[in-house]
Amino acid sequence: MDIISIVLVVFVAFLAGMEGILDQFQFHQPIVACTLIGLATGNPTQGLLLGGTLQLIALGWMNIGAAVAPDAALASVASAILVTYHGAGVSEGIALAIPLAIAGQVLTIFVRTLTVAIAHAADRKATEGSFRAVEFYHIGALMIQGLRIAIPAAIILAVSPQLVTNALNAIPGWLTGGLAVAGGMIVAVGYAMVINMMATPKLWLFFALGFALSAIGELNLIAMGIIGVVLALLYLQFAPEFNQGGGGGNTSGGDPLDDILNDY
Repeated sequence: MDIISIVLVVFVAFLAGMEGILDQFQFHQPIVACTLIGLATGNPTQGLLLGGTLQLIALGWMNIGAAVAPDAALASVASAILVTYHGAGVSEGIALAIPLAIAGQVLTIFVRTLTVAIAHAADRKATEGSFRAVEFYHIGALMIQGLRIAIPAAIILAVSPQLVTNALNAIPGWLTGGLAVAGGMIVAVGYAMVINMMATPKLWLFFALGFALSAIGELNLIAMGIIGVVLALLYLQFAPEFNQGGGGGNTSGGDPLDDILNDY
């Protein structure tokens, strides 16, 4: 891999580290980070396959109050480098992602503890009226979060591919198999958490319909997505809570779908 590809991989890792805190452009999400690293290393297919699978696992990973979730950014970046650059299998990358996420969780807690001092320094500068210094401290703390992922990524890139291959081959099959099974269970837990948040009696019909449509082999993911969007728009058009008074009796004077979209 040439120097440009290495720089791109480290840059993606840096963005993923910052986005783990900003949560704005979603570079830390597995489907995005793994795909970008796959493109940078010339293996987009493997990156996309890995990212898609890890995204299902990470569905249930979220920060709740003071509880910090496993770090999807480090798991995505490190696994993607191992798979797309060092030649590990996608299944091996998935199995290694879980312990990597736990390691990243410990690392992000440590970095967040360090940034507390930076926040206090920014507070002192704010009382002095030095807004430029406040901006400097905030950007500096954010860059530390980026380095939290970029430095491990650079270390993994620097390790000899043969050394990585030997280390992966030394992992016993029962361990990788157990981690793969655990990853599958986490996918189910992630789906259950998402469904639990979204579930209402009026939406269970669509949930059952999705299972029925999935049995039709001719329907791919694009077709299923189109059907889902159409059903959602129809629901917004005809559901009583979104269409007060029915057809011509709508007192809002406009399209209920437009009113909902305008609110957002």
